[in-house]
Amino acid sequence: MQADLTVILPEIVISVYALAALLLVAYTGKDKMAGMLVWLTAALFVLMALWIGATGEGIRTAFGGMFNDDGFARFAKVTILLSAAAVLVLGQEYMARRDILRFEYPILIALAAVGMMVMVSAGDLMALYMGLELQSLALYVVASLRRDSAKSTEAGLKYFVLGALSSGLLLYGASLTYGYAGTTLFSGIIAAAEGQAPIGLLIGLVLVISGLAFKISAVPFHMWTPDVYEGSPTPITAFFATAPKMAAMALFARVVHDAFGGVVGDWQQVLAALSLLSMFLGAVAAIGQTDIKRLMAYSSIAHMGYALMGLASGTVFGVQAMLIYMAIYLTMNIGTFAFILSMERDGQPVTDIRSLNMYAKAQPGRALAMLILLFSLAGVPPLLGFFGKLYVLRAAYEGGLAWLAVAGVVASVIGAFYYLRIVFYMYFGEEGEALETGRSPVQWAFLMASAAIMLVGIINMFGVEAMAQAAAATLVN
Repeated sequence: MQADLTVILPEIVISVYALAALLLVAYTGKDKMAGMLVWLTAALFVLMALWIGATGEGIRTAFGGMFNDDGFARFAKVTILLSAAAVLVLGQEYMARRDILRFEYPILIALAAVGMMVMVSAGDLMALYMGLELQSLALYVVASLRRDSAKSTEAGLKYFVLGALSSGLLLYGASLTYGYAGTTLFSGIIAAAEGQAPIGLLIGLVLVISGLAFKISAVPFHMWTPDVYEGSPTPITAFFATAPKMAAMALFARVVHDAFGGVVGDWQQVLAALSLLSMFLGAVAAIGQTDIKRLMAYSSIAHMGYALMGLASGTVFGVQAMLIYMAIYLTMNIGTFAFILSMERDGQPVTDIRSLNMYAKAQPGRALAMLILLFSLAGVPPLLGFFGKLYVLRAAYEGGLAWLAVAGVVASVIGAFYYLRIVFYMYFGEEGEALETGRSPVQWAFLMASAAIMLVGIINMFGVEAMAQAAAATLVN
């Protein structure tokens, strides 16, 4: 038992912190202490990320194989914790100025982070579900944090109802899998599915994939994404677009390789179909959007399609490509949402992309940074976003999915339109009422840092390539 607890020590530390903070703040300053709590939570996330990255080595299991601590889980956890810390800090001033910074917010984010850490380390269907639900229940609440807004309440309710549906699909798939494999452990399932899996086990796999596809907003399980992105407070939208996506993609990889690695040909077709649909729907549907948060929702659908393309290859390189792609995607999104958070007029947030008309004239530095991020999101060389796409396209081609790689290039060209349209508005739009200058130095710092990473990172990707390779090698044996 002592050894098991040592393996899950980071999760225990964050859980104890969240519960202690809840008890302390609820009986003292409540919302007055929310700002301090945000910074404390972000600092704890960074410390835990450094701890996990510096001390973890080898492969350890806990609770009879239900929990895995390996290179793959550690890579995902560090990425999740750092992105969660960045988004917490990024949105603190925005929420405080609009009087929506509640003391529950950082505590719920901490609990969601624990759920995500359990997800990426899951070695059993029950551990998978516990992590997934802990994350989801916290996110349902933060989506509707702005209690006086009908849109925010609607976002939370839609997310909850559709999330319950996806959980039902996943549970039904898990029960079928258990019925045919006779165990909930991934190691037992892969032994039962070796070579030729029974049809019932494959149906269970498809239902589990459907439940997980909802969490990454892959088509056709994407319907919640635009409304939740638009209705939630912008800092919470930024959180939805970063850490939970990484956790869900890592869990996806864990399930298909650890539990169903022996029947790659069966799930490869399903992932390729999800990837194709997500890329094209995300690219085409975003063209008609005028609200930048809805546009980012469709952008995330398309980007999850590209990440799934790497995973669909079924190879070690495919998992490495997916991890690299997700790390770059999270960095781009943090910078992009730092810009979106600074968009305001008369003290009120603005999300209409037409409000950016001639923005470059008033704010050339911010406009240039946003241009770099948008070009990177579109996959324009030589920016880092281009290399992310290159990795997943190469993985698909080498995995025997050349047609999917070609489709990915076509979807990328279509998707470039709506990113370039924002650039057009910023530099060549009609003169109109100008946006106010963002007042937050934190938002400015994240915007500039993210844009700089897109340029400087092309030299050696800050070592992410080698770390992703080592992480992928521990997952795909």
